[in-house]
Amino acid sequence: MYKKQMKAQKVFCFLALFSSILVFIYSLGIMTDLFDSLYATMMDPSNIDATFVPGSQVYYYMQGFNKKFLMLALVMLLMSFALFITNTDKRRKYYGANYATVGLFVIYDLFVCIYCHFNINYFKKLFLQVDFEALKSFSETFKQRFTTSTFWFDVHYAIFGLCIVVGALLVFNLVWKTSLMKEESRLIREGLEK
Repeated sequence: MYKKQMKAQKVFCFLALFSSILVFIYSLGIMTDLFDSLYATMMDPSNIDATFVPGSQVYYYMQGFNKKFLMLALVMLLMSFALFITNTDKRRKYYGANYATVGLFVIYDLFVCIYCHFNINYFKKLFLQVDFEALKSFSETFKQRFTTSTFWFDVHYAIFGLCIVVGALLVFNLVWKTSLMKEESRLIREGLEK
């Protein structure tokens, strides 16, 4: 049973790393469509109310969140590396550092998912308030990219869903590992008593 668990814990740690990389890449790309289609509509970036397209200010409103999201994603990535630094991926027995690393990663992972989910949905609502008729006219006149796609907002459901599943797998692994360690200790005690 230990062999299966050891293989599983390695897979779960690599999934944590993969999901963290995915979140980091997503944090870099979330503003792509907004930049391509809305940035040029601003007549004077120092005055965000001066725009050719009503509602295009969402690009500027989202800047602060995007910086926070990038930092949160970077910390998540570093925390996933901590799983490997503490040998959580290959230790036969877990110690305090392993429990702490998994616990902190799972809590942080959940926090990032919840915090970013609400913010991304808020900015999606703002994006949908853009005057798309004016944006289309502006884009055709100035040869800019035009999009009404909410792909970069919607893809967070899949990415954060994966993160939550990975967090659940790490907790499952922790419980599995702990039960195997207790069973091993019991067998050793029984062997010594005979």
